Amino acid sequence: MKNIFTFFTFLLVSGFHAQTLKTFSVPEGYKKIAEVKGDLDKDGQDEMVLAFDTDIITDRHYSGKTDYQRVFYILKNTGNGLKIWKKNSTLLFSSAMGFYPEDNILEFSIKNGRLIVRQQFSTNSRHTQNYRHTFMFQNGDFYLTGSYDTFEDTCDFNFLNVINFSTGKVVAEREYSSCDEVTKVPENFYKEFTYKPRTLIKMDDFRIGEHKVEIPGTTEYIVF
Repeated sequence: MKNIFTFFTFLLVSGFHAQTLKTFSVPEGYKKIAEVKGDLDKDGQDEMVLAFDTDIITDRHYSGKTDYQRVFYILKNTGNGLKIWKKNSTLLFSSAMGFYPEDNILEFSIKNGRLIVRQQFSTNSRHTQNYRHTFMFQNGDFYLTGSYDTFEDTCDFNFLNVINFSTGKVVAEREYSSCDEVTKVPENFYKEFTYKPRTLIKMDDFRIGEHKVEIPGTTEYIVF
C-alpha cells in the first residue's frame, strides 16, 4: 500500500512540475546542430535534447569564421507540446572554436539515464582536444558524474584523463612517441588514484577548464 501511495505521489508531483514548465519553441535565428532522445529521470518517458547555434556572435575569431554562441535544451514531452526542463549555455564551446572549425564534433547521447556530451576540436594543425562529460539527474538537478578527455599530437604524445565522480576512480595516462628516430622520447606515465569531491558539481555551475585535481606524487594537475 505504501509503494502505491508513493507512486501516485510521484505522478502528482511530476504532473504539477510539468504544468509549471515553459513551452518550447525554436528561437528565431537559431540553427539546430544536434538532437537525442532518452529517459533522463527514469519516469518511463523520453526527454529530448536539442542543441543550437544561436544568433549571438562572440567577440572571438577562429580561422576567420563567424563564431556563434551555442546552447542546448533538455525538453519534456508533456502531451501538450515540448516543455523546457533545462537550458544551458555554458557547457558548449562556440561554433568556430579551434583551428579547423569545419571538423569540430558535437555529439549528445543518453545511456543508462545519463546525458553524455562529447566535444572535439583541433587546437592547432597537430593537436586534437576531445572532451566527454557525463551528467546524471538526481536530487532535483543535473550533476557532473564523469569527465573524460584526451589531448593528442599527430606524432609526439597522447594524454588521457578520466574521472568518475561517483566511484572516485581517476586515471591519468601519458604516452609518448616520435615522428623521427632522433628525438629522445620521455617515459610513459600511468597513475590511478581516488578523488572524492565533497559535493558533485551542478551542470549550471560547470565550466570546462575551471576545475583541477592534483595527481599524487607529482606536480601535475588534471584540469577538467
